Amino acid sequence: MSGLPEGVRYLPGYLDRPAQARLVELIRQVVVEAPLYVPEMPGTGKPMSVRMTNCGSLGWVTDKMQGYRYQSVHPKTNRAWPAMPPELLALWDALAAHSKPPEACLINFYSDEARMGLHQDKDETDLSAPVVSVSLGNACLFRVGGVGRKDPTSSFRLSSGDIVVLGGPGRLCFHGVDRIYPNTSTLLKSGGRINLTLRRVTD
Repeated sequence: MSGLPEGVRYLPGYLDRPAQARLVELIRQVVVEAPLYVPEMPGTGKPMSVRMTNCGSLGWVTDKMQGYRYQSVHPKTNRAWPAMPPELLALWDALAAHSKPPEACLINFYSDEARMGLHQDKDETDLSAPVVSVSLGNACLFRVGGVGRKDPTSSFRLSSGDIVVLGGPGRLCFHGVDRIYPNTSTLLKSGGRINLTLRRVTD
């Protein structure tokens, strides 16, 4: 796809339907151990519109008092995050071109009304590693800009099985989800969208 910032790769249809279904089953198993919860914005405590959880040795969390951070336990159960499934590690090996494995997989569940404002993924100390983002379920309108908040942005549709990689000069590009397109996928029995974001945290 032309017009994307340098270092941002869009891989449409990278995962076929059986591979998508396999990942959904694996995520269901993760959620049994690490339930979805509603994260809070720092300072205001305003609930985000997505529900989330993690797998891997670290998980990204946020709340009113402590803000954005990574930690080794679920904020509600205080239990260690489930291990990252081998299928996700294999995706990282195939796409990340990085010598170290991912430490966190953020699992965001979007209802049809959920959004994600423009933001940078910058809570990691190893910014040489890319962010690998997997879309499952209903399509969304994905927005990506430059490394400055006021840089021009462009939007395009992400469908189930698509992958976006933010790496190199595009690692800190602002990005977000403007809207969900309901009833565009039958992958998830109750609808909605799952986004899996693989990240290396430490250097």
